[in-house]
Amino acid sequence: MRITQKLPKEHASQSLKSKLVLSYLVVILGTVLVLSIAVTLTIQNYFYQFEVRSVTETANQFSMPIIPVYQRNGSGWGYIPQGALTFSNLPSSSTIYITDSQGKGQSCQEPFPHGNAADICDSAAVGQIISQVLHTNEAASGQITFQSDTTQSQPMVYAVVPLKYGDQTIGALLYMQPQFNSLQQGIIDQIRIVIWLSGFGIALVAAICAYMLVRSIIQPLNTLTVAVERMKRGQYTNRVPETASQDELGLLSQTFNEMANKIESDVNELRQQDQMRRDLIANIAHDLATPLTAIQGLSEALADDVVSDPEIRQETAQRIGREVQRLRRMVGEVRQMTQMEAGQVRMDLAPLDLHTLADETVIVIEPECEQMGITIKNTIPSSIPLVEADSDRVTQVLLNLLDNARRHTQRDGKIRISATPREGSVVVTVSDTGVGINPADLPHIFERFYRADRSRTTQSGGGSGLGLAIVKAIVNAHGGQVWAESTLGQGTKVHFTLPISRAIASEPPTLAARTRSSSSAR
Repeated sequence: MRITQKLPKEHASQSLKSKLVLSYLVVILGTVLVLSIAVTLTIQNYFYQFEVRSVTETANQFSMPIIPVYQRNGSGWGYIPQGALTFSNLPSSSTIYITDSQGKGQSCQEPFPHGNAADICDSAAVGQIISQVLHTNEAASGQITFQSDTTQSQPMVYAVVPLKYGDQTIGALLYMQPQFNSLQQGIIDQIRIVIWLSGFGIALVAAICAYMLVRSIIQPLNTLTVAVERMKRGQYTNRVPETASQDELGLLSQTFNEMANKIESDVNELRQQDQMRRDLIANIAHDLATPLTAIQGLSEALADDVVSDPEIRQETAQRIGREVQRLRRMVGEVRQMTQMEAGQVRMDLAPLDLHTLADETVIVIEPECEQMGITIKNTIPSSIPLVEADSDRVTQVLLNLLDNARRHTQRDGKIRISATPREGSVVVTVSDTGVGINPADLPHIFERFYRADRSRTTQSGGGSGLGLAIVKAIVNAHGGQVWAESTLGQGTKVHFTLPISRAIASEPPTLAARTRSSSSAR
């Protein structure tokens, strides 16, 4: 079994910060190191090339008086007296070695009088260099290292030039001196120190800048981490400050806040839906309990022969039937509401004449209004534009609104249906002179199972609380809106909109008239 241990968030951020800072330092120090080595080698090479040119020029100068000496003494090395090939102006720490054309030494002059000269002049490396020059008849220069008595390596710079007498090469001259003198070596050491100190200073400044840069990157990430942790614990209102920069971190902060807004909105919506579900269950249970209790009591009375009078028994049976119808209507409304919200109800849209439809609806509900002494009137003009709607659904809307107005309007009250065109739609209004709605209840009257009975007096019993919710669902399915206006003691107005039929509006007047006539006949 594999066990993974999670590091604390602070340690994780410090670890990331350390990694970034160390990576920057490695890159910076590596760059400084490479640059320092490159500059040092370049300077050393410059001094080396300078020394090679200087040694070559000096060798040529020392070779110039040798040919006249060779010529004055019989044009042979054996006739040259001892000491004639000695140079008094030889620089300190330098060596001159003169050979004949066979590479045999004729003179060896160097700064060490105790035998080191023979070691230098007779060394195999020097002999090989001179043999090559005599063979190719071309000057040569370079660097060679000798081991002194103190076992310290001594790098030397040399130049070998051929000695020519006429067209004949009579020998060679080797001039050698230490690669760097004390002055040059001091300059190189000083430059090396300056380079390393400068590199250290640059690395220090770069490290500070790298730390500040890494900190500017890590700090927003830490903020985001804290915000994510809080969101994981259910604090969906937490946000991170958005930076003014448009880099990846700024985009990340903006994206996080947008995501948090979406999550908070979805969570709030889920909570509202959950609360609505709870309210729905509670309301259904409450609304079902009343008729079921009545049915149970009445049916028990009939079963136990508590009611013996035939007329009372008949009335009791009728009351049971009314309660059953009430239950059936309530269940049907719940089912219809669920289907409407799920988008499972198909709308049969067609051009519709609201004036004719309102007349037909008034005829249905007018007898009940007359029994309660309420006057109902359709004031929609016959010239109102046709709307694109489902006639059965609009009829259901009008019946719901008219029945709601009837139940909350007192005797001698008035109910009116009106309509006016407005910006591509028709606004239909059902108004009454009833008791009105409390302003605190007005924003909630279109919610499921909501009742405003506290501020309205019902004369014929309450409904299921789904009527206005069904009205809103039907109107929304048509692409319209519904709202209400009310004043306590003066009445209520419920408005809803339906879109004007574009097909009818674009037809010639005669065809539109025929369509209106056919709708009226139907």
